[in-house]
Amino acid sequence: MMTIEDFNKIPAGEIFLTGEMMNKPYGLYMTDNHSGDILRWAAKKGYGDDWCIYTYRSYACIEWIVRHGAKVILEKHIKLCVPCDDKVFSKYRY
Repeated sequence: MMTIEDFNKIPAGEIFLTGEMMNKPYGLYMTDNHSGDILRWAAKKGYGDDWCIYTYRSYACIEWIVRHGAKVILEKHIKLCVPCDDKVFSKYRY
């Protein structure tokens, strides 16, 4: 579980966590298209003391996903990727 103390140690602009999940309702569900495919995601700290998670299909590299991928916007998906306390979650940029 990421705490605000952990979050504050991450440098601005850093990709601090990545992973892969199934595109399924119980996973990181983004679309009915390509259901069951693997989605790759990346959590990046912004420059405004905020952060965001971006995702795309697993063939894309992390750098491309952060620049062009879909932003994860549902709380359950955000916390599935990055388990965090309420203070860290409140800094999420929608």
